Amino acid sequence: MNQLIDVKNIALEPDQLVHNDKIATPMYTSSELFEQEQEKIFHKTWVWVAHASEIPDKGSFKLSKVGREPVIVVRDRKDNIHVMVNRCRHRAATVCEVHKGKTSSFQCPYHGWGYGLDGSLRALPNPEQYGDDFDKSQHGMLKLRVESYQGMVFATFNDDIEPLEDFLGAAKKWIDLFMKQGGGYPVKTLGEHQFSVPMNWKVQLENTTDAYHFPIVHKSFLQSLDEEAEKTFTFLDGEGFVEDLGNGHSVMVMIPELVDLEEDLDRKIPERFEELAQALRDEGYPEDQVRRIVRAVGGSGFNLNLFPNVACSMAFFRVLTPVAVDKTDIRHIALGMEGGPDIANRVRLRLHEHFQGPMGFGSPDDAEVWERIQRGVDGGAELPILVNRGIEKEVPGEAGPRGHVSDETGMRAAYAMWKRMMQE
Repeated sequence: MNQLIDVKNIALEPDQLVHNDKIATPMYTSSELFEQEQEKIFHKTWVWVAHASEIPDKGSFKLSKVGREPVIVVRDRKDNIHVMVNRCRHRAATVCEVHKGKTSSFQCPYHGWGYGLDGSLRALPNPEQYGDDFDKSQHGMLKLRVESYQGMVFATFNDDIEPLEDFLGAAKKWIDLFMKQGGGYPVKTLGEHQFSVPMNWKVQLENTTDAYHFPIVHKSFLQSLDEEAEKTFTFLDGEGFVEDLGNGHSVMVMIPELVDLEEDLDRKIPERFEELAQALRDEGYPEDQVRRIVRAVGGSGFNLNLFPNVACSMAFFRVLTPVAVDKTDIRHIALGMEGGPDIANRVRLRLHEHFQGPMGFGSPDDAEVWERIQRGVDGGAELPILVNRGIEKEVPGEAGPRGHVSDETGMRAAYAMWKRMMQE
């Protein structure tokens, strides 16, 4: 009984909710705690909002979220990227409802206030009615601080936060490696699919570096592969690892030989990619470039979790948006090669659809168990949620503890950061 938690009398204090090897059930169920997270985490740290390829041209924009707050990510005429709260400064209507596009300005549909691409108030009907002391420069859209790394665009409401590169820290090395899947071309987004799951956002935060579930939840996916590919994805007995990278970030290396996609290019081309390799040769690509492209098409051999809302997962971005204590929106964004061969990008899309697409094997199976977790925590609230796997066998890594590929090191990393931020 000493493992139970007195949830009836527990205060919503980080020390009582998060221990090194377990968390309390209210972490998934408390609406009050969820509201605190929006302020203390999503309002205070760097949150991923877009990839630069989604807004490639001057005037390009897309809608995104920082926590629950709707924002517009836009590239202005000087090629600078801005992130603004999608709200008119007059009577609060959204100034944009188009998910993605290109424009020269934004205009509120209610009373016609017009804003430039940098969020500044440019014009409004009958301004004389506001008096002589009305200053348009003080009534622009609310802007966030914006910084980018390797095309990944982050924004924050916190003007006093450390620079993005300092926040990413040891994760930068892994982002650099992840972007090598461009095969010599810049990485670009190819498309995405979105869905909602009745779960707390932290359930998804845990999943990206959870290899323990893979052979169980994704058994149907493994059965859909040829023998060679199935062997590649049977990695629990391999030499992979999961490592705490600091600031809540973590990496799970599943296929070590695919960590650096520009190494070992002389390795035998997998049978499932031989047709692609020959097609590239037929299009006139030299053999060294063929091998580089083909090797990149399958994606990196690791998942990188960036606290609090984005993962670089083998060959796609997974983005979470907290909606309510028991609802989370998920976006799976397929990645390709900007200027690369069309046939290679088509293969990448087919691979994405096979696992992460709405009719694929990965997303439906993951969503089912995520939902079952949220249903399960409605019972036995005094029982802790265990994140203790491998804790006694961890060894020092480059930036933090390192464990077996199936250990819960990544979850402990995320909850250590959660605890730190919630105590500030």
